[in-house]
Amino acid sequence: MTTLLLSLLLALSRATLPAPPALPAPPTLPAVRPLPAPLSVTRWWDPPPTPYAAGHRGVDLAAPVGAELRAVAAGRVHHAGQVAGRGVLSLALPNGLRTTYEPVRPLVAEGEEVSAGQVVAVLTEGSHCPGPCLHWGLLSGEAYLNPLTLLARPTPRLLPDPGPAGARGGTAEAAGEAGLSPGHPAARWPGPSP
Repeated sequence: MTTLLLSLLLALSRATLPAPPALPAPPTLPAVRPLPAPLSVTRWWDPPPTPYAAGHRGVDLAAPVGAELRAVAAGRVHHAGQVAGRGVLSLALPNGLRTTYEPVRPLVAEGEEVSAGQVVAVLTEGSHCPGPCLHWGLLSGEAYLNPLTLLARPTPRLLPDPGPAGARGGTAEAAGEAGLSPGHPAARWPGPSP
């Protein structure tokens, strides 16, 4: 009897609860990186559980102040100016997507058409990162998405075994000579060149 009652209550509660909002479809644009490869993510996208809760509504990419930022796809400048004391650039992309860059000095004007890969801004000081970084965001309507989904997935790469200390081919110097990037591979987003 208890099982029947619980099943009935569960069925009724599902019938009266509103359906969860549908997540927007993942973007399908072929995109260009906003910064040269490899991208170094200092803070990953961490969407909030509700629209007004705490979270990280974009990704932070390490870059030096003065770095040139590129349009990730063709579109139109939605906003170019100050927001809360920081320079912000927002580009309206096809399919109702909008991408944002901050803190920046925009090099384009509101309403201007931009092409994929065009230099559209310069990174400035004033980020919320410990060091200089680009906060890159992506929206579909009012829903925040992970901007890294615009880019091609990184190609997995095997790194050489460091081997015993002092062995040729296993040192950090040898890895640098081979053109490998030092650091934490999990924080890199290399992928193919645009």
